[in-house]
This record gives sequence, C-alpha cells and structure tokens, in this order.
Amino acid sequence: MPSLKDLKNRIASVKATQKITKAMKMVAAAKLRRAQEAAEAARPYSQRMAAVLANIAQAVGADDAAPRLMTGTGRDDTHLLIVCTAERGLCGGFNSQIARFARDHVRKLLAQGKTVKIICVGKKGFDILRREFASLIIDRVDLREVKKIGFENADRIGHKVIELFENGEFDVCTLFYSEFKSVISQIPTAQQLIPATAGEVSAEAETASAIYEYEPDAAAILSDLIPRNISVQIFRALLENVAGEMGAKMSAMDNATRNAGEMINKLTLNYNRQRQAQITKELIEIISGAEAL
Repeated sequence: MPSLKDLKNRIASVKATQKITKAMKMVAAAKLRRAQEAAEAARPYSQRMAAVLANIAQAVGADDAAPRLMTGTGRDDTHLLIVCTAERGLCGGFNSQIARFARDHVRKLLAQGKTVKIICVGKKGFDILRREFASLIIDRVDLREVKKIGFENADRIGHKVIELFENGEFDVCTLFYSEFKSVISQIPTAQQLIPATAGEVSAEAETASAIYEYEPDAAAILSDLIPRNISVQIFRALLENVAGEMGAKMSAMDNATRNAGEMINKLTLNYNRQRQAQITKELIEIISGAEAL
C-alpha cells in the first residue's frame, strides 16, 4: 500500500497533468475554428474545379490529344499512395485511422500482385506505416516547421507527383486523408488523382443548350487544368487534415482532463481514508499507553 507521501505526490502529479491537458484543449479549440473555416472555404473551390474539369473532359472524350494525366498509362500495375496524416500526436485515433485505411488498401493491392509505392505526408503516418511497409516508402514530406499550411506546400507535393508520373514511376495515384465532419467525426477518405477522374457533370450542365468553344482547345486547357487540380485536391486534403486533427485533439484532451479529474477524486478519497486510519491508529496507541500507566 502506498504511503501518504506517495499518494500526495501522485495527486500533485495528476493535477499538473490535468492543467496541461486543459490548456491543450483550449489551444486546440482556438485553432479548430480557424482550421474549420479554412477547410470549409476550400471545399467549394475544389468541387467547382472538379466540375469544370468534368465539363471539359466530356468535350474531349476519348480524343487522342487528351493529356496522359487524364487518360493514364493504360495500365494499373504500379500504384502510388499519398498518405496525409498529422505531424504530432495526442489527437486520439486520428492518425491511426488514416494509416489503417491506407494499410488495408496496400495489403489489398499487394494481394492482387500490384507494385505499391508510398509517399508519407506527416510524421505520424510515416511512423505507423514504416513498421510494416518500410521498403515501400519512397519519400516523406515533413511539415513540422510549417505554422500555417499554404497552397505552396501542396503545390510542391503536386509537382513531385507529376514528375514521378512523367518519369514512368507509377500508373495510378491515390490520395488518403481524413475528411472533417465535426469535432468527434473525421472520415478517412481515398481520392484518385491520376488518372484524373472527370467525375459527374452537373444536371445544369447536362440540360444546358449552349455549345462552348475552347480556346486554344479543350486538350490544351486540360493539360494546364489537371496539374492545378492535383495541387488543389492535395491542398484541400491538408486543410481537412488540420481541421480534423484539431477536432480530434480537442476531444482527446477533453477526455483526458475529465479522466484526470476522476483519478484525482479517487486518489484524494484513498488519501483521506488512509490518513484517517493512521490518525485512528495513533489515537488507539495513545489511549492504550495511558491505560497501561
């Protein structure tokens, strides 16, 4: 049984931890608002760009002049996976959910005899995936020094992916991230980037009677639009991840603060009982000694 001094030190230690978790919860709550606004602001732009891409791709169709980023290599032997996670932990199962989703996809591809290559964006995803797939990781993007995610960060990743594709390093590229829904809900998501999926044309575009002419031509526009769309989708994924990380961290630190409070109550109760028992024992010894005299 621990002594009173040990219990007192343990209570002080848990109280100090509770102060830290409470402060981290408040910091995460403050960052969450800005991150959520940025993620929600990026969604209409990325969705609208996908719609524009779908309309132009419909005009091009199966034309031989269509860019290879849209038509692909004609094979699906080599897959590149871009796994986006957070740089830091203490956010519950946020990172492990994305890594588990990507890991299941890797196992499925390997079982089909495909070649898999992985680019890790974020330290936590790299730490999880390298335990099993260290030989498959070809690059790691470190964003720990970046205080605020900007488009230039996503654009560098996009250019690196396009360069690998042009060098014949892969056939299909898939992006993994966590879509932010709420503070307690982040959904792991997979999105194919290459070959670029045209998506569905909106009902308004289908019923429109106007005929569009593209200048210089639709294929040339796609050649410029698809690389930009890749960077935009990666940028959106990074913003969604930041919002999801802050939401998960806020929830995790709130749970940790409440758990610390419960532990303090239990330790305090145990301390008071043990202290009362010690006082009672001392009183009995004093009374017994007085009666002996």
